[in-house]
Amino acid sequence: MATNNGDVLMLEAAPEAARPWASAANAEIIDALPYIDDDYGNPLIKSEVDRLVEEEMRRSSKKPADFLKDLPPLPKFDFENCPTLSKEYERVRAGKPPVRIDFESRYKLEVPPASKKNDDAAWKLSLQKNHRSLQHKMFELENLELMSKHGPELWRQNNHRLEVFLSRMQRLAQEQNEEIEKVNRERKYHQQTTSYELNALSQEWRQLCVKNMEIQSACAVLETQIESYKKEAAERGWNLEEKLENVESLKLQ
Repeated sequence: MATNNGDVLMLEAAPEAARPWASAANAEIIDALPYIDDDYGNPLIKSEVDRLVEEEMRRSSKKPADFLKDLPPLPKFDFENCPTLSKEYERVRAGKPPVRIDFESRYKLEVPPASKKNDDAAWKLSLQKNHRSLQHKMFELENLELMSKHGPELWRQNNHRLEVFLSRMQRLAQEQNEEIEKVNRERKYHQQTTSYELNALSQEWRQLCVKNMEIQSACAVLETQIESYKKEAAERGWNLEEKLENVESLKLQ
C-alpha cells in the first residue's frame, strides 16, 4: 500500500516480473504495518489471529509439501560427453560408497610367476610395468621437490586471493545490509508518521458507524410510529391517501 505521495507503508508481494512462473491471479499481497500494528500483543487478539491463520491454512490449496510446485522444473542433467561423470552421478544418487582406487597393486614391483620364469614375453611385460611404477615414483619425488620449493609461496598467494575475495564479499554484504536497514528505517518512518492519519480515519470511521446505527435505530422507531398512526387512522376510518393527495394539491396551488 502507498500514500498519495508514493510513500511505501506496507510490505507487498514480489511483482510478477520477478516471478515469471507465477500468474498474476495467484499473486498474494501481504497487508501488514508491523511498525504501528501493535494489536497482536493483546493475548485475546493474538489467539483470534492464530485461529484465523490456522483456518486459512486449512482452506488453502497450497500445502507445505508442494510449496515449490510453482517454480520451473529443474533441468535434467545429461553427461553424454562424460560417461565417467555420469557413472559417478548415478552412484551418488543411489547412495553407494565411492570406489577406492588401489594404487598399491598398480605400482608395486612384480615378477613373473614361477611357471613363466623362462618366458621372455612375461619378463618384458613385468619390466614394462615396473618401469611405469618407477617412473611414477620419480614423478612423485619431483612433485614433492617442487612443492617444497614453490608450495609455500603458492599457498601465500592463494590465501591472499581468498582474503581479497572475502573482503569483497564482506563489503557487498555490508552494503546490502545497509540498504536493508535504510529501507526498514524509511518504512518505519513513513508508517509512524502516517499512523496519526490512520488513527484519525479509524476513529472517524467508528464514529460514522455509530452514527449510522443511531440513524437506523431512529428510522426503525419512526417506521414503528408510522405503522401505529396508519393503524389508528384505519380504526377511525380515515383515508390517509386521499388526505395526502389533497395536501399535495394544496402545495401545488
